[in-house]
Amino acid sequence: MAEQGLQLYDTTLRDGTQQKGMVLTVDDKLAVARHLDALGVTFIEGGWPGAVPRDTEFFRRARRELDLKHAQLAAFGATRKAATPVLVDAQVRALLEAESPVVTLVAKSDPRHVSRALRTTLAENLAMVSSTVRHLVRAGRRVFVDAEHYFDGYLDNREYALEVVRTAAEAGAEAVVLCDTNGGSLPDGIRDIVADTLAMTGAAVGIHCHDDSGCAVANTMAAVDAGAIQVQGTAHGYGERCGNANLFTVIANLVLKRGREVIPPENLRLMAAAGTAIAELTQLTPPPGAPYVGEGAFTHKAGLHASALRVEPDLYQHIDPGRVGNAMRTLVSDMGGRSSIELKARELGYDIEAGSPEVARTAARIKELESQGYSFESADASFALLLREELTGDGSQLPPFDVDSWRVSVSGAHVGQASAEASVRLRVDGVPLGATCRASTPVHALDTALQKALVPFFADLARLELVDYAVRVLSGGGAGTTTRVRVTYRDGDREWSTVGVGENEGTAAWHALLDAIRYALLPVPEPSRGGGLTLAAVRAWSTRAA
Repeated sequence: MAEQGLQLYDTTLRDGTQQKGMVLTVDDKLAVARHLDALGVTFIEGGWPGAVPRDTEFFRRARRELDLKHAQLAAFGATRKAATPVLVDAQVRALLEAESPVVTLVAKSDPRHVSRALRTTLAENLAMVSSTVRHLVRAGRRVFVDAEHYFDGYLDNREYALEVVRTAAEAGAEAVVLCDTNGGSLPDGIRDIVADTLAMTGAAVGIHCHDDSGCAVANTMAAVDAGAIQVQGTAHGYGERCGNANLFTVIANLVLKRGREVIPPENLRLMAAAGTAIAELTQLTPPPGAPYVGEGAFTHKAGLHASALRVEPDLYQHIDPGRVGNAMRTLVSDMGGRSSIELKARELGYDIEAGSPEVARTAARIKELESQGYSFESADASFALLLREELTGDGSQLPPFDVDSWRVSVSGAHVGQASAEASVRLRVDGVPLGATCRASTPVHALDTALQKALVPFFADLARLELVDYAVRVLSGGGAGTTTRVRVTYRDGDREWSTVGVGENEGTAAWHALLDAIRYALLPVPEPSRGGGLTLAAVRAWSTRAA
């Protein structure tokens, strides 16, 4: 079980949705809640019922459709309005009608916000906190109070900020969450204020940090060190302006750096997968270098790093990436050397040594190709093809079809109405094949024509899906232009990327697409018993494939 006394409170579905570009349907919110619950968080804040119709609908459906194993749902809302009895306040009534076991109330703790935003007196603000908390507790709800702008308010009027905490706790709030709403605090200030608040009030406190100073995670950790018993944050640090504390980072830090069992130990390995699933639902991909769960969090490119990693992976990694469900990756580029080639080859399943002539030839070819504009960092399939050519030393890796000709053109009478037409002429065992197709872009037109021509001979290609492509102009203009195109294909659960370079988008796309089809048609070799593909096994496989 998760450690008692330190609670994880996720506010992705409320505070996180204030991030620019995030729009979640009710179905999306339900799906995100399931992933958070599977990870093992303590509370999931579902939104503001009564104020946001979508959130009202979320709580209505959640009662029927969510079967939470670890978490409890929390409804977010405000204290009663000034000079309004709590029994007739519509927003407070909506919080009860949400029927969530937990209610979190936002309350002003900075006198400037009380007078200027609420337009009421300091005494009335305290009464609003007290009466609303007591009303909800009497109705059987667990109540938390978010003390908004607490750290700024504390610095402006320490006594009043402390009095808000005392009032909420005495009225029955289980914890008063101290909010760095503007996100401008630093860890030493957070630590000192949390410690003083605990000493002066005796209340249980939580922490809610924004990242405007780049310190949200550090501030959260400082608050925990000072005695906070609840940490609030969002998946991937989603949130308004610069975002909230990244709850994934906080969880991993607490478990792996502080030894705090805040989620079931076996659940930590679910974190990277949960992060990927939530990013797909929100359609907001976190940076590759996001700590712990980012695709590049344990990725190595420099040759010096790769040489050390061959000896001992821990030399350049602060944890075993498998502990959070991630994996070490090696990027192949002209910055790396033979060690990078060996590590990447082993990652792909090939049992070869950095000192082998095959690795030396591969490294030399990569340096030459990258000088021409190629980039293999995000094109593993192109690297695998290049490596297989060097391992076999023959032409068995060539595609099982010949290209007679190809053409692509773009036309359109008006801006935004352009279309592309592609024609390919191929031969398989001497049999001529051809197709002409139109699409919105040269890449899509060439992809469609290639698959249409080849599917009669290679039925498996009908399953392929072009899921992404990127075009980058690398240099010059006119006759001196070099263009790079990366394409990504999917075949069921399998996904791969290839890269092509040419004097224009059509030529670069053709090379990338040809590699992608070539990779799709290669038989998948069986790994050796040791877990890698030996050079002899690759050559034997290539002979059978030929």
